[in-house]
Amino acid sequence: MGRTLVVLNARAGTVMDLGGKATAEAVDKALTRPDRDVEVILAEGKEMARTIRSAPQKGYDTVIVGAGDGTVSYAASVLTGTDVALGVLPLGTMNLLAYDIGLPRDLPGAIDALATAKPMRIDVTTLNGRAFHGVSGVGFFSQMAMAREQVRHKRGRIVGWLWALGRAVFRSGRLSLEIEIEGRREMIDAYAALVTSNPFDAPGWHRSRLDSGLLEIHLAEERGALAKLKAGADLLVENWRNNPGIHSFQARAVTIHGLRRRRAWVATDGEVTRETLPLRYEVKPKALTLLVPENAVQWATTDAAEDAVTEARRTVA
Repeated sequence: MGRTLVVLNARAGTVMDLGGKATAEAVDKALTRPDRDVEVILAEGKEMARTIRSAPQKGYDTVIVGAGDGTVSYAASVLTGTDVALGVLPLGTMNLLAYDIGLPRDLPGAIDALATAKPMRIDVTTLNGRAFHGVSGVGFFSQMAMAREQVRHKRGRIVGWLWALGRAVFRSGRLSLEIEIEGRREMIDAYAALVTSNPFDAPGWHRSRLDSGLLEIHLAEERGALAKLKAGADLLVENWRNNPGIHSFQARAVTIHGLRRRRAWVATDGEVTRETLPLRYEVKPKALTLLVPENAVQWATTDAAEDAVTEARRTVA
């Protein structure tokens, strides 16, 4: 019999609105099957981390996390390289991974989608050896994350984003960086660097593939305060690829050296940490099993990519 552990953030707004017990019972009822045992745990903070960390040793083959991107990223780092599948319930602010795979924004809809989801092997990217599933940034992006966290419970989503944008413009300064990509080094004065696990190539800041085997690096060239504001606006309206001050590259690994600093604030999947430079990013192809809804676009793009590889091999043969 399969065993599923569901870890829900007891402090998530949706859980508090519905009630912890009612939420746990709804999740249990929707996911339990004759061949699958389900255990639902309400936790918060360090208790969530401990529960997730111990799941593989306790014999669970599936761990479903109902929380924000930071906790989901932690779960991904724990389960990377194992046979334990990760499922996601969108109970955070951004819910990047959940929305990439088309999970509904409401909890009942997301639960129903997970009930019939299938396992897919996806990439993760490591920052100095620690795995994450989405984005990691320094400079402007880390300042945005810190400012946004300060007002997360005090302002609406759009107002909070605009306040954080202005705060980040004021607080972020020039970074003298040396970027190393596949053995080539280039110096650049930038106010931000962003690394994404798989390119954001679909509308709405989404990734059509989670198994491309590539990470994408975006460098925002230092051009003054107005350029920062324009870059922030372009990010909001998804016009950033047309911004001449933002340079993008794809690779399997990148190292970011700080020429005049030893440590930097880094925002990774919404969590801000103080990291020692250099920052070494490396993609780990298909290192994590993720539960993906049957109608997710990633199934079509993955199948198309596999068909292309098969056809290429057949042609060579």
